[in-house]
Amino acid sequence: MATLETTTAHLARLVGFPSLSLAPNREIASYVGDHLKGLGWRVVYDADEAGERLNVLASLGPEGDGGVALNGHLDVVPAEGVAWTGDPFTLRRDGDRLIGRGAVDMKGFLALCLAWAEDLSPLAAELTDPVHLIFTFDEEVGGFGAQQLGRLFDKGHPRPAIAIVGEPTEMEPITAHRGMLELTTTVTGVPGHASDPRGRVNAVAIAARMIAEIDRRAREIARAPVPDTPFSPPWTTLSTGRIEGGEARNVVPGTCAFLWEIRPLPDDDGHRILDGILDWARDTLEPEMTAIDPACHIATEIVGDCAGLQVKAPSPAADLLAHLGINAPGHAVSFGTDAGVLQNFGIDCVVFGPGSLTRAHQPDEYITTAELTQGLGFLDRLTAHVTTR
Repeated sequence: MATLETTTAHLARLVGFPSLSLAPNREIASYVGDHLKGLGWRVVYDADEAGERLNVLASLGPEGDGGVALNGHLDVVPAEGVAWTGDPFTLRRDGDRLIGRGAVDMKGFLALCLAWAEDLSPLAAELTDPVHLIFTFDEEVGGFGAQQLGRLFDKGHPRPAIAIVGEPTEMEPITAHRGMLELTTTVTGVPGHASDPRGRVNAVAIAARMIAEIDRRAREIARAPVPDTPFSPPWTTLSTGRIEGGEARNVVPGTCAFLWEIRPLPDDDGHRILDGILDWARDTLEPEMTAIDPACHIATEIVGDCAGLQVKAPSPAADLLAHLGINAPGHAVSFGTDAGVLQNFGIDCVVFGPGSLTRAHQPDEYITTAELTQGLGFLDRLTAHVTTR
């Protein structure tokens, strides 16, 4: 059985890589890939178009489709601007707490996978089906790494039948989560002196009207809750998070940008809601703007598009957890994971891992040694399952 000491050593190395979302991640990807190659796993690096951010995929045992995969993401959220009591990228111990950026979300699970790989490698000949590890980039900002895996599967890369996505769930299965569209809208108007606004287009005012329309639609959706849904609140949510524009009180602002999101229920269509809002802006706001200056416009960029997850019976992934002694009912949550994306590629998924999400994205983020030990026990049972003939 893989040991806590080995797992902690891997966690220290992983935390030491400041693998922020949207930043090059070749160092941590190489560490993971080299370790698995040295153990005899078949490793593939799947790079983005710029070749700077990489997914790492590894397989052991028979070649081909099928089998179970463990999935985690390599990226972490930033640590500056929050009250850490030590270096976020140096793992430190305080009692049973192992503290560092990404310790619980989700480098603790990655460390468990690397320790488990050492345990499983000598048993490769006993595997009746392949076992896979899938580590992705940029999950935190929209699941970009997972989204590009489809092209790899389409080219013949082995496609697992089941994936356990090891986000911190306190070792309770998550079988449904919302999707998420992350959006940035930029309004381009006509600046000028506020003493004479004629011939000007106030970008902040236009943005405010669009935000008000987003809020109106959010309230309209909330008035029709979905019956029998496990989600709370039981409707698709829309929210504006940040707005920035203007220079001074006496200047008509020429640009304004705001960040917003749509979190659809799994059976709802977030893109349909988005298209409705964009059509309204095109038909209502832009004609007023371009009548003053044809160069005025409203542009919206999708910066993140995370698919929702809805595990439906019969579910091989949920059945596997039950076979391994995890009999708790599946829960629904509002945060997103790579599971929704992988599900769209025909892989049956469940979200399940050690630690609590309440500590994620927080200063002095930590996972406990007891939680890692619990994870090791689960992986030991998984080893017995995949090597049983």
